[in-house]
Amino acid sequence: MRYQISGHQIDIGDALQTHVETELNAVVAKYAERPTDATVIFSRNAHEYVCEAVVHLSTGLTAQAKAHATEIYAAFDACASKMEKQLRRYKRRLKDHHRTRKEPVEVLAAPSYILARSEEEDEANEPESLQPMIIAEMETRVPALSVGEAVMQMELAGAPILVFRNEGHNGVNVVYRRDDGNIGWIDPQAT
Repeated sequence: MRYQISGHQIDIGDALQTHVETELNAVVAKYAERPTDATVIFSRNAHEYVCEAVVHLSTGLTAQAKAHATEIYAAFDACASKMEKQLRRYKRRLKDHHRTRKEPVEVLAAPSYILARSEEEDEANEPESLQPMIIAEMETRVPALSVGEAVMQMELAGAPILVFRNEGHNGVNVVYRRDDGNIGWIDPQAT
C-alpha cells in the first residue's frame, strides 16, 4: 500500500510516519482486501491536533475518518480507531462486494463547481443577475454502483450525500442522510 503522510503547516517526524504506516496497515489489512493507497494529513486547530485519513480500496471504494486530540499520536490513534470501526461494520459487505465484482468500480469524471454566495443580506434587494458567479472549477468522480454499495460508500466516506450512477439503468442517482437519521434515495429513472 502506498502512503502519503503529511503535515499541514506542522512538521511530522519519521517516528510518527512509521507509527502511522504500521498501525494503519494493521487496521486496513484486517478488514479490507488489497488497499491501494492511503493519505493521512495532520494539522493543528488551536490547541488540538487534527488527523484526517483516507484509504482507497482496489474495488474503488473509499474509507475516510477524522479525529481531534491534544496530542498528535492520540489524534492518529482516534482516527485509526474510527476507521477500524467503519471497516469492521462493513467487513462482510466489503468482502461480498469484492467477490461479486470482477472489475473495479467504474468511475465517470464530471465537472464540479463552487458558486459564490449572494452578497445581499436582506431579501428586499433583488439580485442583478440570476446567473451565479463560479469561483472554483474542479473535477469530481461519479462511481457506478448499486444502491446498497452507494449507501455503504457514503457511510465509509462519512459524507452527507453521494451522487452515483445506478448500475441497473446507468441513470444518475443520489443517496443522502436525512435529518431523522434515515437514508434517502433519489432515483429519477424510477418513474
